[in-house]
Amino acid sequence: MADTLEFNEIYQEVKGSWNDGRLRFSKQTVVYKNSKTGKVDSIAVPELTQAQWRRVCLGNGIKLVTSTGHVYKYDGFRDSDFEKIQEYFKVNYKVELTDKDLCVKGWNWGTAKFGGPLLSFEVSDTPAFEIPLASVSQCTTGKNEVTLEFHQNDDAEVSLMEVRFYVPPSTGDDGMDPVEAFAQNVLSKADVIQATGDAVCIFKELQCLTPRGRYDIRIYPTFLHLHGKTFDYKIPYTTVLRLFLLPHKDQRQMFFVISLDPPIKQGQTRYHFLILLFSKEEDIHLTLNMSEEEVVKRFEGKLSKSMSGSLYEMVSRVMKALVNRKITVPGNFKGHSGAQCITCSYKASSGLLYPLERGFIYVHKPPVHLRFEEISSVNFARGTTTTRSFDFEIETKQGSQYTFSSIEREEYGKLFDFVTAKKLSIKNRGFKEKKVGIEGMKGKDDMYSDSDEDQHDAYLERMKEEGKIREEANDSDNSEGESDESFNPGEEEDDIAEEYDSKASVSDSDKDSEEEAEHKKKPAKRAKVVKERKPRKKEKRSKDKGAPKRPMSAYMLWLNASRERIKAENPGISITEISKKAGEMWKQIGKDQKQEWEGKAEEAKKDYERAMRVYRESGGGSPSTYRKERKRKGGKSDDKTKRRSGVREKERERATGNDSFKSREFISSEDSSSESDHGKKSRKRKGGSDDDDEEEEVATTPPSSEESGSD
Repeated sequence: MADTLEFNEIYQEVKGSWNDGRLRFSKQTVVYKNSKTGKVDSIAVPELTQAQWRRVCLGNGIKLVTSTGHVYKYDGFRDSDFEKIQEYFKVNYKVELTDKDLCVKGWNWGTAKFGGPLLSFEVSDTPAFEIPLASVSQCTTGKNEVTLEFHQNDDAEVSLMEVRFYVPPSTGDDGMDPVEAFAQNVLSKADVIQATGDAVCIFKELQCLTPRGRYDIRIYPTFLHLHGKTFDYKIPYTTVLRLFLLPHKDQRQMFFVISLDPPIKQGQTRYHFLILLFSKEEDIHLTLNMSEEEVVKRFEGKLSKSMSGSLYEMVSRVMKALVNRKITVPGNFKGHSGAQCITCSYKASSGLLYPLERGFIYVHKPPVHLRFEEISSVNFARGTTTTRSFDFEIETKQGSQYTFSSIEREEYGKLFDFVTAKKLSIKNRGFKEKKVGIEGMKGKDDMYSDSDEDQHDAYLERMKEEGKIREEANDSDNSEGESDESFNPGEEEDDIAEEYDSKASVSDSDKDSEEEAEHKKKPAKRAKVVKERKPRKKEKRSKDKGAPKRPMSAYMLWLNASRERIKAENPGISITEISKKAGEMWKQIGKDQKQEWEGKAEEAKKDYERAMRVYRESGGGSPSTYRKERKRKGGKSDDKTKRRSGVREKERERATGNDSFKSREFISSEDSSSESDHGKKSRKRKGGSDDDDEEEEVATTPPSSEESGSD
């Protein structure tokens, strides 16, 4: 048999609300941890006196009773768990797990039995329902009637407000009123706050941030009394979950935070945290309203009758002794300014975020406490308004999201290291590391440069894709059509104006050309944005197997030489881990050693260029490969050069401005000499040179018969 039994998704009823958690049976203790609050109930095995297995609303449940009178109930077990748990209890706990039925008749007449903290209503010696007396907030009596009112839980969808019991007149001779006896039994175990006796101590006029105001705090043995000018609050110590003592960023003040469950209420407002603010310079001398013997007996050396020191130290020390809980303080985290907190905003209010050893706490409006075990992931996001800050997002396992914004970018490295050390899941870890690298995150703040390249912009990506599609369409059109189709609006307008300054007679063909020019004078319409157009699939070019291989970089040369050594030093390492390890080693290599490998890479590059030169001279390599090589070296492709020279020829042709100018499609196949002579004369009138004449002969040479026919 296993040493321990563990069950997940086991529920515990807390003031009308079901909270799930994890239950573990071990040989020494029974431990239940609440998933929502993190509260841990621990039951020592020797204290167990009774265990019952019962059919309840969430399947099956177990009721455990201890020798001190405490009762613990857990629901959510399956039918198949009964035999396993029964055998475990019999062997390890020496307690019999009995199967107990509940009354489901729905009768409302029975017997009320008080057993420890429970009021059990039984019909024919079978329990119909049980009321935990700790949930009773008020007990009032009437004629033959007792009314019980209950504490409300905000998390419960449906809450039980009150229950009334009719108590028949007694026929006994004990002389005590049965209604009063019933009420006394309830009040003895109920969580009804009654200020009996004097306060242990009083702290006057403390500044309270939540709820806001100045309050006198009176410390009683079982509860805390906040007395203000407008409101009074009574807080039982049983509702205190945690205590926090947090230094302010200015190093002159201290926060003392008390976490409450259930919260204190004022109308519809709920205060889950009580936040007090103290000045470090304020001192106090405190005397407890108890005798020396009572102080020693009650607090066992944690407090003394007379104490003096800082006000925040006295309050925290007294609360720790009475509540019997540890005080949580910030851990080893230190921000950019040296403080143990980070200035940020949450829900449009500025506050301080404290990274703790087991969670985060934000003060003060509204206060938020998030334990690491509640967090599913965190995310570092760019600020929406400026590049000088970032947002820290926390997502819980329940699906809630908390965004702490406007954090200075200098805090990024410290916060990232803290989150990484706590092994929290970071949503955008891969993206950030790929973009910046850990060193850039820590010191250089490259992530938060003024450029937007490190942030994915869906609109920008779509525009880029559409631009590529349009470029491909234009390239295909240019390759199929004439070279004069590519036109520059500014240059064309100048040329056309020059041409039409001459007072030549306008023929039909000239009218056509004039209409074309007028059409081109109009401003070009904006290109329509093509939405969701699928990019054309380019044909895969076959790889030239005979071409020399490209040279490797200095890092790759070093990696090939060091791979076996890395494998030997790290047995069983995977391929991805080899790359990661090699990257770290390459960063640590000195400049001298890197220069050696960079020299080898430079020699390999020169050898590659010589081999490519020989390969091309021998007739190897396709034209596309040659064009790519020229582009890579900064040169221009031959096709583009030809197209541009054609445009220049066309512009020169139009710049002649003579009477015989015609469009290309109207040029007849006459002897080229007459055309060239005519061009020479027109240029001489305009002051052209002989060199220009030679160029013009080439430019104005009429097309061949094949070309004119195709036109």
